Amino acid sequence: MTYSNYVKEFKQLKSKPEKLKKYIKHNAPKKRSCGISLKRCNRCGRIRGHISKYGLHLCRQCFRKNAINLGFKKYS
Repeated sequence: MTYSNYVKEFKQLKSKPEKLKKYIKHNAPKKRSCGISLKRCNRCGRIRGHISKYGLHLCRQCFRKNAINLGFKKYS
């Protein structure tokens, strides 16, 4: 189960509505007002390695793939 999608577990609990309510109450992702998980990559959705400078909002892996297309040059 990933951090962003806890809905996959609902398949087994659809026939048990009371357990489904309890599961949603205790396992729903926390609403956050600050921190690392608010900034996500616009292309792939990763949380870690986020580059927000110049308004890029890409993770470092996506930035490496698209740096030349964005107009950055690699020196050395």
